[in-house]
Amino acid sequence: MSAFKQLHPAVQYHIINSLGWSSLRPIQLEAIQPVLAGRNCLLLGAMAGGKTEAAVLPVLSRMLTESWGGLSVLYLCPSTTLLANLESRLAHYLGLVGRSAGAWHREVPASARRRVLADPPDLLLTTPESLDGMLVSRRVEAVPFLGRVRVVIVDELHALAADERGWHVRALLVRLQALRERACQIIGISAPVGNPDGLIQWLTLDGGSVCVGRISEAQEADVEIDHVGSTANAATVISRLHRGEKRLLFCDSPSRVAEIARALRRLGTRVFVSHSSQTPESRRHAEDALVQEHDCVIVTTSPVEIGVDLGELDRVIQIDAPCSVSSFLQRMGRTGRREGTQRNCLFLTTTPEALLVACAVTRLWREGYVEEVAPPAEPWDVVLQQLLALVLEHRALPRVELAFQVMQAFPELERNKLQDLLRHLETSDILSHREGLLHVGLKGERRFGRRHFSELTSVFLSSPDVTVLHGRSEIGYVAPAVLIPGPQDVPATLSLAGSSWRVRSVDWKRRRAGAEPVDSKSATRGARPLGYALCQAIRRVLAERYSGCTLSRGALECLDAERARYAFLGSPGRAVITEDTDATRLWTFAGLRCNLTLGLALGSQGLRSAEPGDFSLTLPPSSGEELRDKLERLPEFLKSSMAASVTDVPAATGIQFGDALPTVLRQAVTAQRLLDLTAAQTICTGALLPVRKADSVKSLTHEPERNPDSWLRFRPDP
Repeated sequence: MSAFKQLHPAVQYHIINSLGWSSLRPIQLEAIQPVLAGRNCLLLGAMAGGKTEAAVLPVLSRMLTESWGGLSVLYLCPSTTLLANLESRLAHYLGLVGRSAGAWHREVPASARRRVLADPPDLLLTTPESLDGMLVSRRVEAVPFLGRVRVVIVDELHALAADERGWHVRALLVRLQALRERACQIIGISAPVGNPDGLIQWLTLDGGSVCVGRISEAQEADVEIDHVGSTANAATVISRLHRGEKRLLFCDSPSRVAEIARALRRLGTRVFVSHSSQTPESRRHAEDALVQEHDCVIVTTSPVEIGVDLGELDRVIQIDAPCSVSSFLQRMGRTGRREGTQRNCLFLTTTPEALLVACAVTRLWREGYVEEVAPPAEPWDVVLQQLLALVLEHRALPRVELAFQVMQAFPELERNKLQDLLRHLETSDILSHREGLLHVGLKGERRFGRRHFSELTSVFLSSPDVTVLHGRSEIGYVAPAVLIPGPQDVPATLSLAGSSWRVRSVDWKRRRAGAEPVDSKSATRGARPLGYALCQAIRRVLAERYSGCTLSRGALECLDAERARYAFLGSPGRAVITEDTDATRLWTFAGLRCNLTLGLALGSQGLRSAEPGDFSLTLPPSSGEELRDKLERLPEFLKSSMAASVTDVPAATGIQFGDALPTVLRQAVTAQRLLDLTAAQTICTGALLPVRKADSVKSLTHEPERNPDSWLRFRPDP
């Protein structure tokens, strides 16, 4: 029997007659058998590839065949924007067969939530934080309301699993399973990742989970890179090219979104704006406009990247470059949806560093590489949150039972460390032991009690990024690691929104940083720390003259200048130490987190570094031979004592519940978030080229201003 024929007859009928589909996509056909069999599975594919329907249609078939009643399907999404986009579509699918869908999240009015409780839909769309709130709330009787859930669909799993929210979701799934006699079926939906089998097995704690769909992306696409030198030139290029088309333009910050939108309007281009600083209503207006418009540009940061359906796009344009292949694929996957069209992406870079990143991302893509998604190890901040949430959910629990439930969700963690955490929470009166049960203590009640439990359940909803401000003007968002000063407290210099900024202050608890503009082209850090694989690809681009896509004349000229600048590196594969009168530099091309790790480790060994960047680590002059000696002895220290080196790193105070964690666990969490021990070990154990003096290091002269007309004369990269 064909896969399609295995679906319930009503579902088959409405696919053909009501939806008017002549056939299902490959991933939708491939998903039918494992979903109907009740297996845990991961649906993998490009943006707008039909993954939602691949999950929902066979689940709907099971619902009809097995006569499920009440709330039987939970659909978890990382954002309310995505939920709002999905609700009407899923309500339509379920309505075709007489079933219903509803939503429950922070933007749903209390009256609508009461209606959901009184008359539960068959499928409920919600966020992980709202599900946690349901489990804790006294207004929701968890067993009657959630105890009949048979299937949980986790959308955008790759985005959730990349940080603490992934651990939060897995803990919630374990708690949800405890309400039922039988285990729920778990279906993950994800963009392409490098470790799909490991990702779904991590989420479900089930070694028998299966993957459906493509692990790697097809290489057929029209990808071009131009180096335009400034945001103004980028606006000129965009206004002249692809007129009459629907274009989606990605920028790195709200300030640059506003800047380029103003420039495009002055040039007569119809523009809509969408970014996370807008109100949800304003953002939805822009997204609705793009669905309806044909000759326009929507300028956005990253929120639209996560799942929202914007209709059929003609072109994706990227100012500078994302820092991962996965993000590039998500953005490019918006195009090529119509028959006879091809996926495409145009990079317009404004700095030489951005050009190198764009070339490296496209090269890795051509090589078939996609980053693995690895949930951060040592998630003790999530463990603490779940300990408190479980006590609130059950009103009180025996210590043994509380520890058992937490270990079910976090079997990778050491039991003795969990016991240490429980003792610490009791000592600090966050938890209180009375009559053989653990309750919320007086300090815990003041901070996380009934009136404040929404803070506890929504704590991982806020972005871990730090907002960078110039006065009251918002420049953009950066990852915490890029704000860490060098071991000599040298302030970080950032490249953000097309300019260089010197960080002057950081409020880690409020996640805000103050910065001032500087006239410098030596900024070593972008908004996101570059990873080891990407930096190594940049070094290969510099050495081997291959980027994997079409380059404009301007891009080729800039790339040739960068190759001349870095000619001292030689062949890829080994780190290089250079010395001049001002500084010694260790050129690792291993990423900011690796170089920050090396800087902290060397500082603990008495050799103070000044500035870690993505490509190099700067140290005092005339320290090359000492650096070589210390690097050879560093691997053992990295294994045994590295976590303690982050004790004084200020970002340690910015982790969730950092002040409530014991020092040793706070160090472990911070080390995992900020450091890259694996890459640092690789650099220390690899061969080093001899120390090179200043006369072997070429410097790049002032870069000429780019003429945007140069983009119009492409020639292929040799």
